[in-house]
Amino acid sequence: MEGRTASCSRKTKETDITLTLNLDGQGKTKIDTGIPFFDHMLDGFARHGLFDLEVSVKGDLEVDSHHTIEDTGIVLGSAIARALGDKAGIRRYGYFILPMDETLALGAVDLSGRPYLNFQAEFTVPRLGGMDTEMVREFFYAVSYSAAMNLHLKILDPGNNHHMAEALFKAFGKSLDMAVSEEPRIRDVWSTKGSL
Repeated sequence: MEGRTASCSRKTKETDITLTLNLDGQGKTKIDTGIPFFDHMLDGFARHGLFDLEVSVKGDLEVDSHHTIEDTGIVLGSAIARALGDKAGIRRYGYFILPMDETLALGAVDLSGRPYLNFQAEFTVPRLGGMDTEMVREFFYAVSYSAAMNLHLKILDPGNNHHMAEALFKAFGKSLDMAVSEEPRIRDVWSTKGSL
């Protein structure tokens, strides 16, 4: 369980991204995506998951927020997968129900090697700061498929749209923290198949 850090980058005509993730961190962040609200969401994910996260993104924000947010999700998912390695000795599953004032969010993760996203959240405004609310789902879709994880995120009790988005990012962080944590009773991969 030592050295679970990964650095990944992605450069296209639409985005230029560098990202470093430490799964065994203290929640320290240095984030600049060019979208302050998205920075705030990523900070909440990392701080509450106790991951150290550095992200630098130059994206085509003159178009809209789509490429910047989706591609950041792809790179974060890749970093999660790389930092985990063969996944030996981890809990694999993680879950958390996170209250944020009137809002209640559920997050559940299975680091199964099989990508899937079940996302249930209905936003009532089109944007939060410079971030389109439809991009919340697109971000998590990109993370789940790039990391090859099964990810369920649901708003159980809706309310303020800012609270809903933030609760989802924090619930994801808490769930992932549980899933990547060490299970001292096993040394191998926690699967009947022998691999994840």
